[in-house]
Amino acid sequence: MAETDGVSVAPLRTLDDYIMESSRFQVPNMKDPEKWSNRVSQNLLYYQTNYFLTYLVVFAMVALIHPTKMFYGMTAVALAYGLFYYLTNHKQPAAQFKKDHPILSLVGLVLTMYFIVYLLGSVVVFLLGILLPIVVIFLHASMRLRNLKNKLTNKVESLGLKRTPMGIILEALGLEPSVLMSRLSFDGSSNLFDSLTKLSPGKTS
Repeated sequence: MAETDGVSVAPLRTLDDYIMESSRFQVPNMKDPEKWSNRVSQNLLYYQTNYFLTYLVVFAMVALIHPTKMFYGMTAVALAYGLFYYLTNHKQPAAQFKKDHPILSLVGLVLTMYFIVYLLGSVVVFLLGILLPIVVIFLHASMRLRNLKNKLTNKVESLGLKRTPMGIILEALGLEPSVLMSRLSFDGSSNLFDSLTKLSPGKTS
């Protein structure tokens, strides 16, 4: 793993391990959300570099298919966010401008609404480019069965011995690996290791 300021960048897993012949997939048990959540979190950590690249590739594919709509959608979202940020942080000047120039404010509001409606299709394409890679990653993380190397690698992460970008993201979202994998506690680590060593490399869960 490459390390930057105490953060370890997880290695890129091979295509064979990621989606090809040695990969094993299974629909998660919807009736056991704890096990499903555990599988997703550990796969997010183990395949995180592959997932980052997958996100970029899928986003780029959407952008290449609809380059103009993607650009307009990105511009519309950026302008809407900028306007919202300005209005929420400069309420008094905005209210004063509306009071001093009511007609101009109304015209600006109408033009803004027209601009948003006109570019609605482009905004949808942009949102698709943002959300589609997340859906693809979530499906893979939900269905990819974990192998022995996956479990041992994520055990190191859960103990806090190594920090990775995905681990930091999960922690920022309140989904710390140590919480999601609470069953893999430090007190039981020796028993876990003993049980895992008895598994064959091809056996998954």
